[in-house]
Amino acid sequence: MIITQTPLRISFAGGLTDIPAFYEKYGGCVVSTTIDKYIFVIINERFDDKIYINYSQKEIVDSVADIKHDLVREAMIMTGVTGGVEITTLADVPSEGSGLGSSSSVTVGLLNALYAFQGEVKPAGFLAEQASEIEIVLCGKPVGKQDQYIAAFGGLRCFEFREDGSVGVARLPLNADQKRYLSDNLMLTYTERTRSADDILSAQKDNMAEKNQHVQNIKQLAFETRETLSSGDIDGLGELLDRGWQWKREMAARVSDDEIDQIYIKAKSAGSLGGKLCGAGAGGFFLFYTPHHLQSDVRSAVSEYRELPFNLERDGSKVIFNMRRYEWN
Repeated sequence: MIITQTPLRISFAGGLTDIPAFYEKYGGCVVSTTIDKYIFVIINERFDDKIYINYSQKEIVDSVADIKHDLVREAMIMTGVTGGVEITTLADVPSEGSGLGSSSSVTVGLLNALYAFQGEVKPAGFLAEQASEIEIVLCGKPVGKQDQYIAAFGGLRCFEFREDGSVGVARLPLNADQKRYLSDNLMLTYTERTRSADDILSAQKDNMAEKNQHVQNIKQLAFETRETLSSGDIDGLGELLDRGWQWKREMAARVSDDEIDQIYIKAKSAGSLGGKLCGAGAGGFFLFYTPHHLQSDVRSAVSEYRELPFNLERDGSKVIFNMRRYEWN
């Protein structure tokens, strides 16, 4: 039996610049961090050759080609696992439409678990690239590469997506006190709505040529966010999130609506310095940067919505249980 633990993430700046159509021309930059909410993938060897898949549905099939779950199917093909396994995925939060990068965490966790099942250990960059290929190329999802990379590497990172396809990975140099201060001033509020990220991302992708200057601004904001946090100006993140949210709202009509705007207005009026919807928008979780002494006021202002307590996570995807049966040759 193999169990992997892969963190979810929150992105501070740079979303959309990690989409190939943009970074292959201009280069991209994203600043994000993992949090202590996870996707777990469990793989158990079966006596027979069948394949059992357990998620929100249950599949029992005889061959990999018959698997309906596209991420599981493509991960098994890519890693060469052909049968005799039972695969279960578990999530700490709603795994679809949360805006916390769950699909990419599932893909990275699957690859990590399937390779470990075969006795192989793959580095984070390898897992991130293969997960990106599965989601973007093989499954045709209108997503970028940031979620796969932060899920694989973990921590508070800056990723530079270069025109030639290579990716620069850097950990932001915050000390323990600064990371604790950052974590203490962040809040996640659930909008009680999930959505199909693919539809919204497709609309944003279609608008990227027309809204090119917006995306360029988002890219520069990511570099500014990296420098602001690296300099120790943690409170400066609030204003940067606010600026980024205003640009993001203009990328597609469905990113925000009256209800979402009201949540944001209430939170800012109560003391939040800035925030954004995580992921594509239109639902999922709101991230707010709020000084700790004002957080009770913000909770009261948006009390009809649930808060998700969390801390920052240092690690990326990892195997937390490995019991491989000995094979006689």
